[in-house]
Amino acid sequence: MGTTLKEIAAVTDGVLTGSPDIEVKDVTHDSRHAGTGTLFVAIKGLKIDGNKFVAQAVQRGTDAVISEVLPPQGFSGGWIQVRNARSAMAYASAAVFKYPTKHLKLVGITGTNGKTTTAHLIDSIIKASDGISALMGTINARIGTEAIKAEHTTPESSEVQRFMRRAVDIGARAAVMEVSSHSLDLHRVDACEFEVAVFTNLTRDHLDYHGTMDDYFAVKRRLFNGEVASPRHAVINVDDPRSSELIKACNGKVITYGLKYGADIKTDMFSLTLSGLNFIVATPRGDVRVSSPLVGRPHVYNILAAIGSGIALGYDAETIERGINTCPVVTGRFERVPTDEQFAVIVDYAHTDDAMRNVLKTAREVARGRIITVFGCGGDRDRTKRPLMGQAAARFSDVVIVTSDNPRSEDPLDIIAEIEPGLEGIGKPYMKIPDRREAIFRAIKEAAPGDLILLAGKGHEDYQVIKERTLHFDDREVAREALTARRAGVL
Repeated sequence: MGTTLKEIAAVTDGVLTGSPDIEVKDVTHDSRHAGTGTLFVAIKGLKIDGNKFVAQAVQRGTDAVISEVLPPQGFSGGWIQVRNARSAMAYASAAVFKYPTKHLKLVGITGTNGKTTTAHLIDSIIKASDGISALMGTINARIGTEAIKAEHTTPESSEVQRFMRRAVDIGARAAVMEVSSHSLDLHRVDACEFEVAVFTNLTRDHLDYHGTMDDYFAVKRRLFNGEVASPRHAVINVDDPRSSELIKACNGKVITYGLKYGADIKTDMFSLTLSGLNFIVATPRGDVRVSSPLVGRPHVYNILAAIGSGIALGYDAETIERGINTCPVVTGRFERVPTDEQFAVIVDYAHTDDAMRNVLKTAREVARGRIITVFGCGGDRDRTKRPLMGQAAARFSDVVIVTSDNPRSEDPLDIIAEIEPGLEGIGKPYMKIPDRREAIFRAIKEAAPGDLILLAGKGHEDYQVIKERTLHFDDREVAREALTARRAGVL
């Protein structure tokens, strides 16, 4: 049985005209997916106004619409006028899919860096306890063994609610999702009920969208202070400078983690090698002994965040330990490319200056020789971080090859020119090779025994966006081709 327009108008605070008894069984903002029993939400975006596609949705069988404007003359279906169509879509979707997050212990993770790995670690803990889990994140969305490639870190609210409904139906009792700042600002997780909200850190990113760091933080804070959600538990990185401000804003019980004295979840000794991490974590539930294939200090924080989340979810130390230690390396997060050479090749998603510093500090702690870094910056994105990325790469690397990332509509040489002041400020020599494939081949040709090559910025991505085209491109595949060419003596 569907949800009536009268019920949807009530939960969206909308004004309903037309039949209140129309039943809705699905929700979409894309007129191409409209049909009988589908509620079409006309969202006015920066480039496209969904109200222009109402007629197309009606032609496909829709007779129910949510919009911020009055219905057009002659519209014969049900029309709900609302103040904010994006927020209304979230609450309407929750109603149509029967409020699935009420039946799940949902964990939401926000922060600049570490969301994906932390999500996979928590997912592994949930599986260790319940056997089935649901994960929604940057790399994919997965329920049990069913995986769907992700187009956004956090998809639109209708997709979120539909996914959570399927998770409940399949038998999941807990779920974990990455919550991006864009999704918070665009109301994609409105109407979600969170058991746990996790804060990893806050560093420079997305300032092309948010404007200032204070505005960026204010959006993140909405996951904790009741503006978007009021989680029962908040798991917060106490080592982050913004932690005290966030703790004050929390409505739920706070669990802190970090390397500082006084954290609820803490460790003060760990070994860093290319083989992984081994350390003991003190928790209110007892010690957790970590033996993980994840590499580097940032992953220590991700593991602590996951342990704090496991405790917030009510799991015992043994279950948490089993989940952490059985979680494999996450795709594109300090991921090693297998090689018989006497040097290491690492692929990492680092695409902010802070992430670049962190991954290079990790590389420095485990490398025996030089660090050779290949990176670029995305086009049509925050330009202020470009020289800062160059500065971080030059400061912590021995050899830098600056290249293309996803240039999109921009000229790669123009992007490189905006990276260069940061490189020049450090004073180390660097190479400019705009073709990313050529840059990776050059790095592997230059490598000597003991060196570590870092291919930064794209991580799990298997494509490159150039102008209007999306082309297949995978750093790992290209690295393997270059390693094969080197072994064959043709590089």
